[in-house]
Amino acid sequence: MLRHTSVLVVDDEEVMREVLQTLLSKEGCEVSTAVNGDDGLELARRRRFDVAIVDVMMPGIGGIETLDRLRRLDDDLPVILITAYASLENAIAAMKRGAFDYITKPFKNEEVLVVVRNAAEKRRLVTENRTLRANLRTQNDGLRNIIGRSPRMRQVFDLITQAAMSRTTILVEGESGTGKELAARALHAGSPRADHPFVTVNSGSLPPDLLESNLFGHLKGAFTGAVAAKKGLFELADKGTIFFDEIGSVPVETQAKLLRVIQEREFMRLGGVETKRVDTRIIAATNIDLQRLVAEGKFREDLYYRLHVIKVELPPLRDRREDIPLLAHHFLEKYGAENDKKNLELTAEALDLMEAYDWPGNVRELENVIERAVVLATGPQIGPGLIPDAVRTPRPFQMPQFAMPAEGLPFKEVVAAFETQLIERTLAATGGVQKRAAEMLQIKPTTLNEMIKRYDILPRRKRGGAQGGGGARAGARNASAGERRRGATDAGGA
Repeated sequence: MLRHTSVLVVDDEEVMREVLQTLLSKEGCEVSTAVNGDDGLELARRRRFDVAIVDVMMPGIGGIETLDRLRRLDDDLPVILITAYASLENAIAAMKRGAFDYITKPFKNEEVLVVVRNAAEKRRLVTENRTLRANLRTQNDGLRNIIGRSPRMRQVFDLITQAAMSRTTILVEGESGTGKELAARALHAGSPRADHPFVTVNSGSLPPDLLESNLFGHLKGAFTGAVAAKKGLFELADKGTIFFDEIGSVPVETQAKLLRVIQEREFMRLGGVETKRVDTRIIAATNIDLQRLVAEGKFREDLYYRLHVIKVELPPLRDRREDIPLLAHHFLEKYGAENDKKNLELTAEALDLMEAYDWPGNVRELENVIERAVVLATGPQIGPGLIPDAVRTPRPFQMPQFAMPAEGLPFKEVVAAFETQLIERTLAATGGVQKRAAEMLQIKPTTLNEMIKRYDILPRRKRGGAQGGGGARAGARNASAGERRRGATDAGGA
């Protein structure tokens, strides 16, 4: 995790510089040292650093002033302060001025590594967020509002980019809170229709008669209360895009008229006989299974297939947990600016809780949690105390369901594969900190350590290179058990 991380160490004590340089170099960091604030600032002007570690008490330019000047050179640079207990109050005050964290002397090596890892991760997320936004903005201005870097979201971005230029009707599927309207707006923004209207229809909020009036318009006297002719949403969206939010709630009687618009690009106002032609692209969204509604007779099969030409499927947040830190920091910046609380930071413990939570309300729920925390924050850091109880309290464990094949399953291998996956996911959520992972799994740290050794689970920061024979054996063993489990599931589905 720290490999190739560039770290600037500014400390007037030679022993301290050597200790930090040795410790961080062993983790793969590229360490530059400076004996005072002036030298450190000069190094920072010459190159970009991922993390800076600065001693508070130094002759000449002190650590606090060095912090201020480093932040002016690079506003996103995470600066970690080293302080003695006597100057702890000054260090805390410095955090309000933008310091990332502080370390007190004497310190433990693991403590330093954890803080530096968190700082490097924050730097990486901010940089990646800005780069991703810049790249997506050049392709499709509408994609800048969709945050994600996971493989699933990259597939979504690619599909939106390809499908946007077509005239094809598109169905956007996803649970509530996954950002279906954002995807629809991105499809519109990336299309030749971007300069024309994007009109949203709240399909389930109106009775059939009023919904048809809103969609197709009406003539004067078409029904009681129709005191004047009115254009419908299809006419207003001519040459643009009309977005049906929750298409599954459209009444069956209205579905037939909607199908005609898709097929013939024409309709009639209520109370009229004149046919109106319209050039409108239709994007529909649903959070329920339309095929199930078709089987139940609640949704027209022919309309379903007309809508289902291209499907954009938005994954739930629990299936793209690697996007949680990126989204959390995005919302932290957004609501920090709105509430005039800049330079807020999420603690590692708060982020661990968020990454371990399943987010049934998806991105919308995460956004609400961050907004609440920002509003209630009284200092620069947002810790577990500002996270709602629902997120802090783990949900009851439910055993995964699968069918038992006729030939049975090797019990020990299935259990080993499950335990390996559970430990790996928990370590990933805690940034590799075993003590925190043991707390989350509610077992002793020594027990966790024994299981890590037994299953040859490597720390995340050591992965990516060639593994030894033990790691290869574990991978083969887990893959074998995983294949058996998939086989069991497939057999049950068949």
